[in-house]
Amino acid sequence: MTIEIKVPTLGESVTEATVAKWLKKVGDSVAADEPILELETDKVTLEVNSPGAGTLSEILAAEGAEVGVGAVLGMIGAAGAGAAKAAPAAAKPAAAPAPAAAPKAAAVPPPAPAPKPAAPAPVVAAAPKVSMAGDFPLAPSVRHLVDEHGLDPRKISATGKDGRLTKADVIGYIAAGGDKAVKPSVPNNVAREERVKMTRLRKRIAERLKEAQNTAAMLTTFNEVDMSAVMSMRNKYKDGFEKKHGVKMGFMSFFVKACVAALKELPAVNGEIRGDELVYKNFYDIGVAVGTPQGLVVPVVRDCDTKSFAEIEAEISGFGRKARDGKLTIEEMTGGSFTISNGGIYGSMLSTPILNTPQSAILGMHNIKQRAVVLDDGSIVARPMMYLALSYDHRIIDGREAVTFLVRVKEGLEDPGRLVLDM
Repeated sequence: MTIEIKVPTLGESVTEATVAKWLKKVGDSVAADEPILELETDKVTLEVNSPGAGTLSEILAAEGAEVGVGAVLGMIGAAGAGAAKAAPAAAKPAAAPAPAAAPKAAAVPPPAPAPKPAAPAPVVAAAPKVSMAGDFPLAPSVRHLVDEHGLDPRKISATGKDGRLTKADVIGYIAAGGDKAVKPSVPNNVAREERVKMTRLRKRIAERLKEAQNTAAMLTTFNEVDMSAVMSMRNKYKDGFEKKHGVKMGFMSFFVKACVAALKELPAVNGEIRGDELVYKNFYDIGVAVGTPQGLVVPVVRDCDTKSFAEIEAEISGFGRKARDGKLTIEEMTGGSFTISNGGIYGSMLSTPILNTPQSAILGMHNIKQRAVVLDDGSIVARPMMYLALSYDHRIIDGREAVTFLVRVKEGLEDPGRLVLDM
């Protein structure tokens, strides 16, 4: 009895996938629910488990093939079904029949003496192999000279034997000013290129980014924040925080909480456009952009307004591990209302992030640098400063709302006690 391996349901609005990698080969034994291959969708890479125990007897969709939901990927047969059958032992050749006894022959005269073998023909040395250019056979030294100067050998008078072009012919041609418009030798760049087919995830990222640029009236506003208070609070409590909650205290939970407070005050930043309607969301599901070797993914931390700093940090940490291992599910990356992207971990000083459609805004974090700051009393001090960028869709968010949003985020970060007290 054989069992079909089929493409499972891939998630909301996802109907196709690419066979990324077979984890088993034909003839391998598999257990029920054992991962047998990987599929890559527009959003995630997911494992397909074996629907039963047995042997992988056939692969119907090779790596790189595009398949739809329900398509048959391969077959599982009974244990050992895929193993190559042993070749039958070769039959022993039948014994040759004994030759019949030859009849006695009449006396035969002795054979004539064999003639002496002819003297071997003299060995002629093989002519050296030459490269060709059109109808002209070129010796390696001549070919090198012609190629180096970008010459057409058909334009050069040949004086060698049998009409061959000699090195002296080429040198004389160059000295006489032949081919004054000498073409420089052009390297073969194709040989130095590497072509790799775009993954389904990378193509989907490209489509979504271009869609955002084509549909939204997108622009970016900036501000800067003094990170002294957050860094001081983090240094003071990080050890006790990790000991109690089992997770490190990072910066991202402060930014998530600051954004939630600002979103509550400015609901347009948490909204989106659907057709001819403006949709204002009363939930705060914050997407946190995570870079992976396969591309950027955005897992979503749900209901951030009801979660503690520790819960937010734990979820973000877990998403980071799952993203690196390619284990994020489609459900974990859909339905966000606002996104935060941290380019600072790569050293970015300033950027203009692109919207994560259909969301209407995205906050860009950047690296923290000591910069000179003028205080209210006129003194100049060095402070750890970060630039913030808010890209937004001007169709739903006005400039006043965008600027006010960044100011509220700045206030929350420069006085993190406001975030703890929900002020």
